[in-house]
Amino acid sequence: MKFDIIVHVLIEILIVIGLSRVVGLGFRRLKQPLVIGEIVAGVMLGPSLLGLLAPSLATALFPPETIPFLNVLAQIGLIFFMFLIGLELDPKYLRSHLDIAVLVSHVSILVPFSLGSLLALLLYPLVSSGVVSFTAFALFLGAAMSITAFPVLARIITENNLQNTRLGTMALTCAAVDDVTAWCLLALAIAVTRTNSMAGAIPTIVLSLVYIAFMVTVGRKFLKTFAAYYDRSGRLNQFVLAVIYMGVVLSALVTELIGIHLIFGAFLIGAVMPKHPGLTRELAQKTEDFVLTFLLPVFFAYSGLRTQIGLLNTPFLWLLCGLVVLVAIIGKYCGTYFAARVSGIEKREASALGWLMNTRGLTELIVLNIGLSLNVISPLLFTMLVIMALVTTFMTSPLLEWTYPKRLIRKDVVESTTDEIEPAYRIIVPIANPNSQKGLVELAVTIALGGTDQSLQLAPAAIYPLSLIQLDEEYAFGGTPAEAERLIAERERQLAALIASLEPPLVRPLVRPIVRVATDVAQETARIADSDRADLILMGWHRPAFSRNRLGGRVGQILSTARTDVAVFVDRQHSKLEHLLVPYVSDLHNDLGLEIALRILVNSKNSSLTILSLTQGHQANDRTYEFRTLMEQLPSSVRDRIHTPQIESNNPIAAVVEASAKVDLTIAGASREWGLERQTLGFYADQLAVQCHSSLLITRRYSQVTAHLSSVLNTATGSGLNEPAVITSAISKGETDEESKMSDEG
Repeated sequence: MKFDIIVHVLIEILIVIGLSRVVGLGFRRLKQPLVIGEIVAGVMLGPSLLGLLAPSLATALFPPETIPFLNVLAQIGLIFFMFLIGLELDPKYLRSHLDIAVLVSHVSILVPFSLGSLLALLLYPLVSSGVVSFTAFALFLGAAMSITAFPVLARIITENNLQNTRLGTMALTCAAVDDVTAWCLLALAIAVTRTNSMAGAIPTIVLSLVYIAFMVTVGRKFLKTFAAYYDRSGRLNQFVLAVIYMGVVLSALVTELIGIHLIFGAFLIGAVMPKHPGLTRELAQKTEDFVLTFLLPVFFAYSGLRTQIGLLNTPFLWLLCGLVVLVAIIGKYCGTYFAARVSGIEKREASALGWLMNTRGLTELIVLNIGLSLNVISPLLFTMLVIMALVTTFMTSPLLEWTYPKRLIRKDVVESTTDEIEPAYRIIVPIANPNSQKGLVELAVTIALGGTDQSLQLAPAAIYPLSLIQLDEEYAFGGTPAEAERLIAERERQLAALIASLEPPLVRPLVRPIVRVATDVAQETARIADSDRADLILMGWHRPAFSRNRLGGRVGQILSTARTDVAVFVDRQHSKLEHLLVPYVSDLHNDLGLEIALRILVNSKNSSLTILSLTQGHQANDRTYEFRTLMEQLPSSVRDRIHTPQIESNNPIAAVVEASAKVDLTIAGASREWGLERQTLGFYADQLAVQCHSSLLITRRYSQVTAHLSSVLNTATGSGLNEPAVITSAISKGETDEESKMSDEG
């Protein structure tokens, strides 16, 4: 029988982990924290959904005799999760704006705590368990209303790149102070609940203070030996890890014996642990994977099995639930907003801070489970408060975006670059690995600036190497603001070394790196290019996926979603890009390729361009009037370096491949069928990517009014080419069926 229960529990764990991941990833696509989806997955497995739709199946999957086993795993998960929260609570968060943060955080606790206590007057006779005193009930409800989920808030700040803004540092400081104060209130509520009187809780309070003082002094001094050991060895071995884990469990047992709860001891040892960068990082990474992927989903399932939305079976009860949610939102948001305004924070930041502090997430769920296990709240009130936790966390991200849009966040970030002259031409260069993509940046410099002193003076331009650090894991240490700052600083150093290697030195000040955190690299790249009014996104492509006629991953996503012109560079490691080849047939994407080639030609005096026209059979391929007009408008110093041969061939792709052997860079537009199949550039472009001898630049045009030549031609010729449409129309009109043969070959 015992063996059967263990097998049953293991099957339950398989179901819980699988469903939690699937639902969690679904919520991530909705721009919501993964934890919301995991909490919802737990609720789905309980009586609120599965038990309602298929009660016999729910009983078979989660029989009562297996629930205690899930509870044990859930409690172990909570102990180590609270240790991780304490580990991430860095004292440096308390060094900035502390005076304002103390006022804001305490008001943001006092207001919801007071409103929650007043609400207790209404709820106590209606939905309390009836076995707890009103004092304990009111204390617990006030504490539940006051909680802010520090891990969720920190993750939202990191994802929105707020960690270096005044709002971000203020929110982290307020949340840190809020966390400590709220946990103290909760400990008081638990002590009062267990003794059923305020006077009876005094011994517990005194013992708790003594233990906290012991851990902050003696305990912290002992834990510093681990930091010293890490400095000597450079790693965290299994023996040291075992000692630390024993300390976590021992501390949890002490606080349980004192009379508060297991989680406080785990949180306390994490909070007093020395914040040695290497030790903290490795300890968190070794701990979080198992806790976050295995134990926490079990906790969500255990909570979901105790959540019974069906208990809200009358309009009056739903009205009470709405009142609970409303009081929680008003108390937290208004308390934070007005305290921030009194402290001199402007309205937008005060409002954004209010929404950030309103998030509750998993932390609230921990508090509620403690309350339910102590019978301080009834299953009905537990369900109402779970709904409150979900609603307040769900609303944070969209309301933050509405209050403080990402386009305004960038203005608030302190940037080291200063633009004396507004760039006339901007190129965004996504950089995944600064150590291997120097050729991509050099191509961007060639397109934008060329390299001569004259081109730098006549055509001010800027190149923005964009390096996005993707966050994939929820609650992982890598997603904390402190770790994000470390990763950003490391990436900035790599990009600085890359820029310092560029020649000539005069181009280096115009290469301005952007390093940010992103949850979706492709989407963020497209958004930044749009908000910064980039003229071109220049991407690298190294994997051989073209050989299977497929274009996937981030390159394909950016090509499909970016609202600006895009070029994909297939680098064959040619040291110089002086001899250019453009297989030209007049269409939208080839026109972009020709413009880029002419821009390089104007900027670089040593380059030459071959514009290759292909004919099939005896069909003539006369160039359009607009094309000839454009050639005539070019300066003679540029026109003399352009060769326009015509070749007769029944296999256009083979002819282009053969011609590419004599040049450094071939520039070709995406095929006509681009867009019909989102995962391909079209047969013609895909085949060139595989067979081309030279480096290859594949261009995809988004806007017909973006002119890549105006900023250089206007100054280089002194002519009247002031309208972008003149340049664009000069190479995009008059397309004939004969000129389409090469693209149609695909």
